[in-house]
Amino acid sequence: MTYLVLKYFHVLGAVVLLGTGVGIAFFMLQAHRTGDVGHIAHTARTVVLADFLFTAVAVVAQPVTGLLLAHQTGLPLTEGWVVVSLSLYVVVGAFWVPVVFMQKRMGDLAQTAQARGEPLPEEYHRLFRRWFLFGFPGFGLVAAILWLMIAKPSF
Repeated sequence: MTYLVLKYFHVLGAVVLLGTGVGIAFFMLQAHRTGDVGHIAHTARTVVLADFLFTAVAVVAQPVTGLLLAHQTGLPLTEGWVVVSLSLYVVVGAFWVPVVFMQKRMGDLAQTAQARGEPLPEEYHRLFRRWFLFGFPGFGLVAAILWLMIAKPSF
């Protein structure tokens, strides 16, 4: 692959990670705010699907295209900003993976509540609070990684 093609896909992957993260957070938050268990269940199913179709693909593509770019340009993987980026990437994964399972569980709880004609259970609300809190470091660190990729500061 040529350098420009790799660079395009690498930047596209970063944009997809940020974009789907923001989009998913927005739609989940908006659904939650309605209190409508059916709407919450539907939205949760949709965002979990989006996470697997878009975010997961970008999660795999990012390090692959990054490693290929580093190899093509002769950039050592021991370069400070690369080491920090890769480390942050692992931390982001530690926040993102549980979030997907939280979204799935919240959707299941909402679907069950809807089928029974009941309000959302306390477990849903606990998961939502945790999901919301996990979003801040997850999103912030992806933005930091994007900055590192652009600025390439020397450490």
